[in-house]
Amino acid sequence: MATDGDAVVGFVGLDDLSLDMAASLLRAGYKVQAFEIDETLVDKFLNLGGTRSASLIEAGKEVAALIVLISHVDQINDVFFGQQGVLKGLQKGALIILRSTILPSYIQNLEKRLRDEDSMAHLIEAYVSRGFSEVLKGRTMITSSGRSEANAKAQPILSAMSEKLFTFEGEVGTGSKIKMVNELLEGIHLVAALEAISLCTQAGIHPWIVYDIISNAAGNSWIFKNHIPQFLRGDTKVHSYRTVVQNLGIVLDTAKSLIFPLPLLSVAHQQLILGSSYGQGDDSDVTFVKVWGKLLGANIQDAASAELYEPEQLARQIVAKSVVVKRIGFIGLGAMGFGLATHLLKSNFCVVGYDVYKPTLTRFANAGGLIGNSPAETSKDVDVLVVMVTNETQAESVLYGDLGAVAALPSGASIILSSTVSPAFVSQLERRIQGEGKGLKLVDAPVSGGVKRASEGTLTIMASGTDEALTCTGSVLSALSEKLYVIRGGCGAGSGVKMINQLLAGVHIASGAEAMALGARLGLNTRVLFDFVKNSGGTSWMFENRVPHMLDNDYTPYSALDIFVKDLGIVYRESSSLKVPLHIATVAHQLFLAGSAAGWGGQDDAGVVKVYETLTGVKVEGTLPVLKKEVVLQSLPPEWPLDPIDDIHRLNQSNSKTLVVLDDDPTGTQTVHDIEVLTEWSVESLVEQFRKKPKCFFILTNSRSLSSEKASALIKDICGNLSIAAKSAENIDYTVVLRGDSTLRGHFPEEADAAVSLLGEMDAWIICPFFLQGGRYTIKDIHYVADSDWLVPAGDTEFARDASFGYKSSNLREWVEEKTRGRIPASSVSSISINLLRKGGPDAVCDTLCNLQKGSTCIVNAASDRDMAVFSAGMIQAELRGKSFLCRTAASFVSTRIGIIPKAPILPKDLGINKERKGGLIVVGSYVPKTTKQVEELKLQCGQFLKKLEVSVDKIAMKSLEEREEEINRVAEMANLLLGACKDTLIMTSRELITGKTASESLEINFKVSSALVEIVRRISTRPRYILAKGGITSSDLATKALEAKCATVVGQALAGIPLWQLGPESRHPGVPYIVFPGNVGDSKALADVVKSWALPSRLSSTKELLLNAERGGYAVGAFNVYNMEGAEAVVSAAEEENSPAILQIHPSALKQGGIPLVACCVSAAELANVPITVHFDHGTSKQELVEALDLGFDSLMVDGSHLSLKDNIAYTKYISLLAHSKNMLVEAELGRLSGTEDDLTVEDYEARLTDVNQAEEFIDETGIDALAVCIGNVHGKYPASGPNLRLDLLKDLHALSSKKGVFLVLHGASGLSEELIKASIQRGVTKFNVNTEVRNAYMNSLSNPKKDLVHVMASAKEAMKAVVAEKMRLFGSSGKA
Repeated sequence: MATDGDAVVGFVGLDDLSLDMAASLLRAGYKVQAFEIDETLVDKFLNLGGTRSASLIEAGKEVAALIVLISHVDQINDVFFGQQGVLKGLQKGALIILRSTILPSYIQNLEKRLRDEDSMAHLIEAYVSRGFSEVLKGRTMITSSGRSEANAKAQPILSAMSEKLFTFEGEVGTGSKIKMVNELLEGIHLVAALEAISLCTQAGIHPWIVYDIISNAAGNSWIFKNHIPQFLRGDTKVHSYRTVVQNLGIVLDTAKSLIFPLPLLSVAHQQLILGSSYGQGDDSDVTFVKVWGKLLGANIQDAASAELYEPEQLARQIVAKSVVVKRIGFIGLGAMGFGLATHLLKSNFCVVGYDVYKPTLTRFANAGGLIGNSPAETSKDVDVLVVMVTNETQAESVLYGDLGAVAALPSGASIILSSTVSPAFVSQLERRIQGEGKGLKLVDAPVSGGVKRASEGTLTIMASGTDEALTCTGSVLSALSEKLYVIRGGCGAGSGVKMINQLLAGVHIASGAEAMALGARLGLNTRVLFDFVKNSGGTSWMFENRVPHMLDNDYTPYSALDIFVKDLGIVYRESSSLKVPLHIATVAHQLFLAGSAAGWGGQDDAGVVKVYETLTGVKVEGTLPVLKKEVVLQSLPPEWPLDPIDDIHRLNQSNSKTLVVLDDDPTGTQTVHDIEVLTEWSVESLVEQFRKKPKCFFILTNSRSLSSEKASALIKDICGNLSIAAKSAENIDYTVVLRGDSTLRGHFPEEADAAVSLLGEMDAWIICPFFLQGGRYTIKDIHYVADSDWLVPAGDTEFARDASFGYKSSNLREWVEEKTRGRIPASSVSSISINLLRKGGPDAVCDTLCNLQKGSTCIVNAASDRDMAVFSAGMIQAELRGKSFLCRTAASFVSTRIGIIPKAPILPKDLGINKERKGGLIVVGSYVPKTTKQVEELKLQCGQFLKKLEVSVDKIAMKSLEEREEEINRVAEMANLLLGACKDTLIMTSRELITGKTASESLEINFKVSSALVEIVRRISTRPRYILAKGGITSSDLATKALEAKCATVVGQALAGIPLWQLGPESRHPGVPYIVFPGNVGDSKALADVVKSWALPSRLSSTKELLLNAERGGYAVGAFNVYNMEGAEAVVSAAEEENSPAILQIHPSALKQGGIPLVACCVSAAELANVPITVHFDHGTSKQELVEALDLGFDSLMVDGSHLSLKDNIAYTKYISLLAHSKNMLVEAELGRLSGTEDDLTVEDYEARLTDVNQAEEFIDETGIDALAVCIGNVHGKYPASGPNLRLDLLKDLHALSSKKGVFLVLHGASGLSEELIKASIQRGVTKFNVNTEVRNAYMNSLSNPKKDLVHVMASAKEAMKAVVAEKMRLFGSSGKA
């Protein structure tokens, strides 16, 4: 990689593209060397900083990659396999990047030969070209193909050499294939452009006028825009097309070998053969415009030389002197017509509308229009009549049929015909209208631009007619158009221009279908192919607009296929009338006819591709591949080397703007901490927040749960309040971020439109759904959702199938077009690439943002938090230059934009609630499949302590109000009881997803479910230890409606991407931790992991922790022997009252009598206690009983080998210690031997012995024990009448040893010790005192007083023991230490 500074790349053969590639490699830190014989190219290479190689072998020495330029197949043998071939110098495993356009079969043979000769080299084919799009104009593009291992190895080098890299996995040879597809398009577009110019010439329309209009319209292509000026000026010579003819012949031969029909290319090829056959010999310099004119019988040269005029200037002159129009009739209120008519209403015209479809008339009346019941009635008393019907037949009918308009029009009225009809029809219609003798005038005014632009009055209109007619209609035409062209030539000229546009548009759709079908047959990834072509010479407006429909297999009719049957039919008739042979347009017409005949006429015109699919069996639909995450991320260029966070902090000091995040659900706080969240947005609250001058705050809108209309109204309300509050708080400046879902769900563009309507137009909308913690990456404009080790295109995930916010596009440019319904075309969306972020840094981001056209939409690619930080730093720079942005982003943008440094996940102990003995509440409402999987895993892992309550969605959303109320009450009552019993409780909706027939119905069902969960939680009165809400809508509604929180503080995250709030003081449960768990975050185990980390621990502490805390705090913990339930309850009750830790201790004799139920009773008592209690097995004198005790639930045990020799004691203790430590149990052992009696076991005085310090050191080292029970004169049972005689000096020595070894000291026989001895022992290191005799005596003495009932006996015994235990706790100093 370039980052090591030593990687070398070699070149064999140079050209201009090679020099650019070498320069890029040098800038990236690579070294480059080359073999080339052309001295001019060598000099340029050396000037760049490269090194010259003397031979092919030398060029390949010690290189990471060798780039070989081959222009002919005959070169392969000499360059690779000759005596001086490059293979002689290549090191093992080197990479060969072959630059060539030879046929794929030759490249595949080369790869096979390399493998057969065991060269160990990896082969990549690279087709290198320059970009033609506005974004990549003149920059290097590389299309690479090869096997996955070779591609992975090549990616860093190829990325370093190119501005845009297209990668195809699999066989080499893809570059040649993709070149053929692009050449197919260029060839067809060239002939179509020439036919269009020939037709307009014969129709009497100036070619340069047509060029100027169409190069900015839907009929445009790169070929038309860049070749036609040269053609019209006579700059292109016939011989220059002979190479094109040859290349197209190769494409046709390849298709023939595949048995694949290419009708459009075949005709284009024949036309170019005919044209290029002229000019042989002495006439080789003849111009192509002259030849083409002869071929088609059109004098194009003279037409192009005729006097020019400016159609837009003519339009301005007409509008300036237009007359006042009082009343307009409008016939044809279809999709386009309705938009045009309602826009006229908004422009303060009086409009009478008519349509055969009656519901449309009602809609028009509701919009403020007047209604006519027939064309005749609509035309009475109007100044201007607009006719917008589908075809010539309908136009004839509404004007001259029964109750036709012409007869009813007042004298002098004007007719605007905006239907797409033939020029001949318009000319004939004008003569007929003039023959009426009423002074009627006709304007030929076809339109272009689509439904959305019609309603906005921003269409392109090509108008023609008499000056009088145009003057009388100028104000109407101006109101409906953004671009108004007045075409000279009288009625029919406007339709002539529209006809030329439709000729090109139709051919470009059909050629796009032919190209993509061929690409599919060649085995190319059609989406990558599309991405390549749209940046190359084969692109066109229609290719970029319609091919995405083919790739998505979505033929929802934006423009029906039958429209081109009609429009190309007009072209065919006019060309026949004008005697202009249009071969390409005729074949395209036949393709659309074939599609219509197959029954696809009502589908989108992109459906013409199905003609090819049906004939050949290919599928153009481009399913984006699922990619290996590691391979993709490693293939990207190295990250920007400097961390911009410090720069962001510095820039934010200069940039006083507060970031206001409008969060459409509460999960947007996934990456921030120590930030406030408001759940209401009154002006007063916003003023208070602004006056704090925070760098950022969130407003929880929860708009994703609302309808589009309500969400828009809500955003307007908030933005209005923000504006007022900012002015009230000393004119605070702020930037609004619309935080949305990282899986692209939510109200876009409605919320953005609403915000802009209040905040004013922005320089750009920023779309940035990257979210690392959720596994959301945007790479090469494709948005991916990580699923384990794979990257899945977002459009192929369950999120894209959301009932309310579903979508199809994974490419964010296309997603913008899809969500805006074509208002913002994909081709107009800008993009910040990962290359730019990682190679150019914040300054390049700033420059790009500052150069965007005002009102642009820009998407941001990102694959790491560093990428996000680079973008944020660049955006702040742009804001400091005065630019304003509206951001629609996921959570990652917010944290980097304000420079937040991540911190570790928050645990209960961080909030000081780890010892609270209360139940936690988990509420699950989300229905995404990920949530369902997480819930299943939660039940699997946590079922032993988690109580589950399922809410029937059928009852709360689909049944009667009574059944709904009954279900809500049932769940709330049970939850109260479980939480009161300290049980973690899961409330979840039943998992069967119920949806409505429409998106609005689905939202209504969601509302019913969410409101039921709100009501359930509202009725829970028990304060939970914590609350976890699963799902965005669920968490929002619970916070605001059930818990009545108006504000909260984002403390941090419970797990990556899972926000943790603390509720504000006004809420029903102030300070309770509130975990906002998004529906779409985490793997299947994430929910279980969070619940386990926040679950009530089975013990609040271990025995080791108890003794460690005692050692640190200078006190000791009492270990009290218990024999029954009353004893356990006595110890726990005393501990809770004294707020003291304690140990429940079971002697083997007690275990023998009480058995496992006694242990279970003690374990349960310890788990339910609200202070730290552990359970200890005391005095295990046999391996059998100790091994059995290991699995009974004890926290610790004592190995008592004191009756054995030192050697045997060590062996015995070590054996048990190893077993116990494997189960994380503390091990206590005794060295020395106590005298006295305990539980009928007596040790005589002569058998007792004190602990020897030297033996103790050996004992500790050999056994690995944790605690040592010492014998310093202490006894079991009663001390003699003279009292205890403890060897405190010995205890001091043992303490010195134990401190060094990290072992706790334990003193048995604490009953009867004085306060003075107790304190002295604690000072000398004792952390655990065993107490038995005094507690036993208290129990026995209580039995001597007769009681009326057994329960009274139990209560009396418990109280007696409790008093002794409490006294000992105070004596040991443990009271108040829990």
